[in-house]
Amino acid sequence: MAGIKKVLLELGGNASTIIHEDADLQRAANLCAKKGFSNSGQTCISVQRIYVHQSVVSPFTELLRQEVSKLKMGDPLLPDTDIGCLVDERSAQRIMDWIEEAQQSGAELVTGGKRNGAAVEPTVLLKPPKRSKVVCQEVFGPIVSIIPYETIEEAIEETNDSSFGLQAGLFTNQMDLAYKVAHALEVGGVVINETSNFRLDHWPYGGVKNSGIGREGPRYAIEDMTETKMIVFQIPVS
Repeated sequence: MAGIKKVLLELGGNASTIIHEDADLQRAANLCAKKGFSNSGQTCISVQRIYVHQSVVSPFTELLRQEVSKLKMGDPLLPDTDIGCLVDERSAQRIMDWIEEAQQSGAELVTGGKRNGAAVEPTVLLKPPKRSKVVCQEVFGPIVSIIPYETIEEAIEETNDSSFGLQAGLFTNQMDLAYKVAHALEVGGVVINETSNFRLDHWPYGGVKNSGIGREGPRYAIEDMTETKMIVFQIPVS
């Protein structure tokens, strides 16, 4: 609909955060709980898919469950509220339908999964199938899914197996691994030892694939919207 004009589009995502076996699990769980459910998960880079190394799935799942249990639902205008409602009841019912679909496909409900009007409890699912909606589509709601992996190559492949590519997070204490993963992920931004849901306004923020065109951030948006003009001088040789 834009016609022949330049556009800069930041679109959706189903952001991945990878928790490697050497990660600080307590910190990772704390940040995944905060960043997975802030704004009731209604942000484009909200933590959605959490790929966790097989060796630490059990302790991480329990730590995340504990951190999520500390979150307080209520009026978002109150300072002690962590989670408010979704934009409307229709969206909340869609979230419930996706939770039910994942469970029917074999996912384990770790916590949450209940609705009250337009509000849905912060929900953690374990091992949903990769083709379930909570994994392969954009949830845009208070659901995170824990998905085990055995090798870092598997985590990279699963992250990239998406029509989206906005932003990703990685928790590891290995610098070489961090570089390897950052270069291999097909996303617009990778945040090391943080979740996918971290950005600053002056960064070149944006995605690839169905996650958008161009980059936000004042300098980078100006560059994207600038038309380059080529001027050529032909100097006669006497």
